[in-house]
Amino acid sequence: MKKFQIVGIGNALVDVLAHCDDAFLDANGIGRGIMQLIDMPRAVDLYGRIGPAQEISGGSAANTIAGIAQLGGRTAYVGKVCDDQLGAIFAHDLRAQGAVYETPLAPKANGHETGRCIVLVTPDGERSMNTYLGWSEFLTPEDIDEAQAASAEWIYLEGYRFDGPESHRAFAKAIAACKEAGGRVSVTLSDPFCVERHRDAFRRMIREDVDLLFANRAEILSMYQTDDVAAALKAAASEVAIVACTESEKGAHVLAEGQHWHVPAIPTRIVDATGAGDLFAGAFLWGLANGHGYEAAGRMGCIAASEVISHIGARPEADLRTLFSRHGVL
Repeated sequence: MKKFQIVGIGNALVDVLAHCDDAFLDANGIGRGIMQLIDMPRAVDLYGRIGPAQEISGGSAANTIAGIAQLGGRTAYVGKVCDDQLGAIFAHDLRAQGAVYETPLAPKANGHETGRCIVLVTPDGERSMNTYLGWSEFLTPEDIDEAQAASAEWIYLEGYRFDGPESHRAFAKAIAACKEAGGRVSVTLSDPFCVERHRDAFRRMIREDVDLLFANRAEILSMYQTDDVAAALKAAASEVAIVACTESEKGAHVLAEGQHWHVPAIPTRIVDATGAGDLFAGAFLWGLANGHGYEAAGRMGCIAASEVISHIGARPEADLRTLFSRHGVL
């Protein structure tokens, strides 16, 4: 048995969540339902314009790892924060969830700050994200512990992290260490605009190194440049062993070993859609790592996604194992 079931690598961010209406999005040039990268001046300006906000540890892969840790999975996380207020919040919250987080906090004097994502939630629960990457942008191969990656059954790579100058080489180092030790690689596409920026690099990595691909409808359509979901799923399944694609209220598709399962969504009142895909991926990976079948893992993913969108914040508040038992998948 390896030390870790899943090691995640991604942008270490603190979410700043606030409610707004569509008029606010339009007035401030914010794309609805997507992630936009912003610089520090824009982050400061936007923070001054929003209403009351909550600061909650986030970051896509970190949310995934936190969900797995809450389920009792053996997890570690790699992502960079500074030794500042938000960095301390991030490190504390992830460790408190039960994940191993050993990335050193960078000194305040390094000229950067901990990254943050200003998440604007409209009345329908849709989230529009404005991300200042801060110190998390500068993930390098030197930040990858090859022994840690080799000690993982799975590594989980966050697509958002493709926006860093050294991240592709850092991912390659982690992939090589993991696979050489018999581990497997999963990646999430994260956002359709992220796909557009890095499509060729994603496709090459998917074909050559990835065992499990996570995406939502918009992301997989963007990746395979089609308007036909069935065609995109078929194309993905021809390149990677396992495909898990979410479709919001329509549930999720899981493709593996020549089979295709459709898993229904769990109805719930949407309060904040932040983290739905992250927790789907976490529960799915936990299911696979603990010997459950593909369809059962997909059901776990939908249950976890339903829980996290029922409240503010991208980390689970209810006990996920209890929910799995209630729905008959554990």
